[in-house]
Amino acid sequence: MTDAIDSLLDAVGPRLRALRLHAKATIAQLSASTGISASTLSRLESGRRRPTLELVLRLALAHRVPLEELLGSAPTGDPRVRASARRLRGVSYLPLTRSPAGIQAYKLSFAAGTSTGPDPIAHEGYDWLYVVTGHLRLVIGARDVVLTAGEVAEFDTRVPHWFGNPGPTATEALGLFGPQGERAHVPTRP
Repeated sequence: MTDAIDSLLDAVGPRLRALRLHAKATIAQLSASTGISASTLSRLESGRRRPTLELVLRLALAHRVPLEELLGSAPTGDPRVRASARRLRGVSYLPLTRSPAGIQAYKLSFAAGTSTGPDPIAHEGYDWLYVVTGHLRLVIGARDVVLTAGEVAEFDTRVPHWFGNPGPTATEALGLFGPQGERAHVPTRP
């Protein structure tokens, strides 16, 4: 048992370094965002310091990764997301992700003539929308566009925005929302 734990802990440092380098962050930047000293971060990455639960939790949050990713343990349980839709003003919001941190995915279903509310709103974050069926009217600042099936929009949610279904039939869309302003990294063909 002790050998298995030692093996897990020994692998944390290289994973931390890989995550930091992938994010193109310096140790000083990570130190500033986590409150963990630069020397502690350096020793963790090099394996000269054993990670504690507090340090691993803070770093998992900073890198926006599940704890299992840092520890390298196999995920347990059913991987399917079983969530209930929330209805607001005739719009159904079905969460497609479990984690409250990082990018969140939703299936949005708009009954004919429904919208996200009476007025545009602004808040921290970044949104990406893909219309599956129907039409979706999107107002962002002074822009007013109607998206049709197969079209995509992305925008900074700090700009006042509103969306709704202008058509006589239901509309379905998929949405990715980054509460901290994260953008979705969608691979494209060359």
